[in-house]
Amino acid sequence: MEPDTTTLTAEQVAQEHLEGWTYETSSEADSIVARVETGDFVTGLALVNAIGAKAEEANHHPDIDLRYPYVEIRLTSHDAGGVTSRDVAMAKVINALSAESTL
Repeated sequence: MEPDTTTLTAEQVAQEHLEGWTYETSSEADSIVARVETGDFVTGLALVNAIGAKAEEANHHPDIDLRYPYVEIRLTSHDAGGVTSRDVAMAKVINALSAESTL
């Protein structure tokens, strides 16, 4: 099955109500970005590992920046040159993982 390469506008992404995600425009490709406050490095690393496992399952990999005390995640569909439904779906998975890691 071919991946969906239809890019979404900022308005279409906003209609998904992705808590904590912002739509960013750049000359390379538009993306959605979230910063998850983890409180410490170990919690952040566990979140990164959990995101990595889900990203492998979906074959859709975010750019991740692990810092003390947060993780920044950027999603874009490079093959489409912007944000697609794959990014929205992965953002929802990441939000669920983030909620679990910060309990």
